[in-house]
Amino acid sequence: MLFSQLELVNPYWLWLLPLPIIIYWFIPAYRTRQSAIKVPFFDVLVQALDEVPSEGAGQLRASYWQKALLIISWCLLIFALTNPTILGPPQTRESLGRDVMVVVDLSGSMAERDFVSKTASDNGGIQKISRLDAAKEVLADFATTRQGDRLGLILFGDAAFVQTPFTADQKAWLALLNQTDVAMAGQSTHLGDAIGLAIKVFEQSASAELSTSTDSQHQNEKPREKVAIVLTDGNDTGSYVEPIDAAKVAAAKNVRIHMIAMGDPTTVGEKALDMDVINRVAEVSGGQAFQAINRNELEQAYAAIGKLEPQLYESTTYRPKKSVHQYPIMLIVVMYLFGFGVATMRRQLTPSLNKTTLYSGEKHV
Repeated sequence: MLFSQLELVNPYWLWLLPLPIIIYWFIPAYRTRQSAIKVPFFDVLVQALDEVPSEGAGQLRASYWQKALLIISWCLLIFALTNPTILGPPQTRESLGRDVMVVVDLSGSMAERDFVSKTASDNGGIQKISRLDAAKEVLADFATTRQGDRLGLILFGDAAFVQTPFTADQKAWLALLNQTDVAMAGQSTHLGDAIGLAIKVFEQSASAELSTSTDSQHQNEKPREKVAIVLTDGNDTGSYVEPIDAAKVAAAKNVRIHMIAMGDPTTVGEKALDMDVINRVAEVSGGQAFQAINRNELEQAYAAIGKLEPQLYESTTYRPKKSVHQYPIMLIVVMYLFGFGVATMRRQLTPSLNKTTLYSGEKHV
């Protein structure tokens, strides 16, 4: 398992492994010639040593353990030069492309049952559902197509509030969407305030990311695109900020707003749709406006938005690397320290053994 995770960054150093053998066979050892010392008592010295004079040279030879130490050290040195690297477990890095804030109107008119259920249409029957339930069904399909995008949810009526901050968890986002109900934010339609809150959430999210990321990370990453999808079925009724003014601020903050108007544009009163305002808001912010008087048109509107805002999701898989070249060098140092220690101890013990032998011989005589 370990060898399957080991990688040699510079394997070409392995060509140097047979270099000592080549030097040993083809380059002879260095030899020197020196004149012998002449002494007048050479014959007496030879007789005392009981040696026969002969011509030759003395050569130091390494022991077997010294040769093994040299061979192992050379192999470890070459192995360290190859820069061995251990590969860690695979990790996935995801790059999210967009922040998509879905702004849903929860005014009383969203309870009108003038949309056909998806389940009923699939079975061939006709079952009327409320506008909000139809929006939930279509948004559930829309969320599955937004891989790599962070989704947020803002609900508005008499006031606007954040139901879901930006998250890449689509299941959690859908669960919080399904918990919404008509009139939980009031009966009226404060469209301008909802757009203003969406802009504020975008700004807070960007500031939070900037504070948590390092300078290098922030410079390498591209700014995430900001998209708001506003679904409403009525006219603005008393926002602190006019929808057109909010759209101008959105354009300055690089937030595109796509408007989806639900319901019959011929209605009058508070439930009336001001298509001029809806079209202006989308145009000023760089988005587009859609009108949906039935479920099919609502699906087509979200499909068109999906084409206008294609996925920017990128996923890369990598394995972290950790170099271990220092461990062979550390092993060489330990081996040589051990070898020098053994050789030193042997040299220290050898003279005492000789003295003991001589002393015993003199006592025996």
